[in-house]
Amino acid sequence: MTEFVRLEVEGGVGTIRLDRPPMNAVNRQLNLELAEISAEAAGRTDVRAVVVYGGEKVLAAGADVKEMADLTYSEMAERAHELSFGFGAVSTIPKPVVAAITGYALGGGFELALSCDRRIAGDNAKVGQPEILLGIIPGGGGTQRLARLIGPSKAKDVIFTGRMYKAEEALALGMVDEVVAPDDVYTRAHAWASQFVNGPTRAIAAAKAAIDRGLDTDLRTGLNLESEMFAALFGTEDQTIGMRSFAENGPGKAQFLGR
Repeated sequence: MTEFVRLEVEGGVGTIRLDRPPMNAVNRQLNLELAEISAEAAGRTDVRAVVVYGGEKVLAAGADVKEMADLTYSEMAERAHELSFGFGAVSTIPKPVVAAITGYALGGGFELALSCDRRIAGDNAKVGQPEILLGIIPGGGGTQRLARLIGPSKAKDVIFTGRMYKAEEALALGMVDEVVAPDDVYTRAHAWASQFVNGPTRAIAAAKAAIDRGLDTDLRTGLNLESEMFAALFGTEDQTIGMRSFAENGPGKAQFLGR
């Protein structure tokens, strides 16, 4: 039984809910629980898309600085890979994953959002990577995922300055994908996830893997990867249902529920 992270499932959408009051500070226990719950969401057939949510007031205000402040170099060296472990588990869920950002998503909180496929923020949200102000750098994937998302020059400005970005500025930079009223954040994120509930699970997982893995290599290798994954879907139930439905009913009519 986890204490700070839980999985709630409704209508095919799983919500990974952070609950460590008052600010969902990411400590070691929460990070390990996040990895555990992400694995559960990945494996459950009744979960076909995922929302990551911290509640009405905050996604996560950052890492638990008090827990880390007195660690020595050797102690942190042993734990460094753990910092991105939970966030990495979120990023590898083979289903669409959206972050519902209300209030603050700073440091580790924003790194968690970066681990998702999409980010929907309230217009009261404040995001950023303030680790530089503590004399350190992002350690949960921020330097890598943010640079891939908005480009190296913009990412360097975000990380070098350590400042907070309001929702509209974050939207303009590409740090978030959509801004809505705070009360609508979770509803909008759930609606985005719900559109995939009846979708082709195998094909969506393949598309996500091709995009994510392709970003880690050169174009030619990425194109070869795409070709292999494209061909591998032929003969799957997703492909059979989708193409048969297209021939019999026209485009966009296939139902993949239960796959």
